[in-house]
Amino acid sequence: MNTRGAERDFPVVCVGGSAGGLDAYTRLLRHLPAHMGVAIVIVNHLRTVGTLLHEILPRYTEMPVELITDSLRIQPDHVFIIPAQRDLHVLDGEFHLKPISKPRGWPDVITVFLRSLTQHWAGKLIAVIVSGYDCDGAAALRGIKDVGGITIAQKLDTAGQPDMPESAIASGCIDFVLSPEDIALEIARIAHATRENLGDGLASTSPVVAAATAKEKDS
Repeated sequence: MNTRGAERDFPVVCVGGSAGGLDAYTRLLRHLPAHMGVAIVIVNHLRTVGTLLHEILPRYTEMPVELITDSLRIQPDHVFIIPAQRDLHVLDGEFHLKPISKPRGWPDVITVFLRSLTQHWAGKLIAVIVSGYDCDGAAALRGIKDVGGITIAQKLDTAGQPDMPESAIASGCIDFVLSPEDIALEIARIAHATRENLGDGLASTSPVVAAATAKEKDS
């Protein structure tokens, strides 16, 4: 029982976006070390068409990139992609897919996933809101902070569509406002600090490179 709990002690980073998100995802992944001991979950709004992110994003990272299927186990040093027209949940260290709860209007798949993480994930949580329309994710940011997580919004002048990060900032629950490149550095810094706090518990993963522990940027 303790062993299974330790398997879920690593941080999970939810990167939520939609319109303009591809640019943010590629810039972020290019600057993320491949062996941080962190799972990256990209939750992208797609209402009517399938995603191609699992085919595009491997060009920008050394981490394996997987399209999420039901009961897929969450692993560190992987990038996971939500499929279209599904809500994403977490339970017992696995992803679980359900029919999208809001099939019309702007989806709230980011909010749904973040709320599931706060209820069912024991490790550190990092919520990142990047370019996109509407305000998905903003309503769940308070819950992330309530469980000790970190919240980050993309700097508005670096976003193709600033609605989503702007709504996140307006929630009053954002810790950092950064460019995608600096978001990567902050994630790596948090991962490094988490590894130090856990001691040898994550010894199976490689240390984060020193360059990725750059100083925090002002919000």
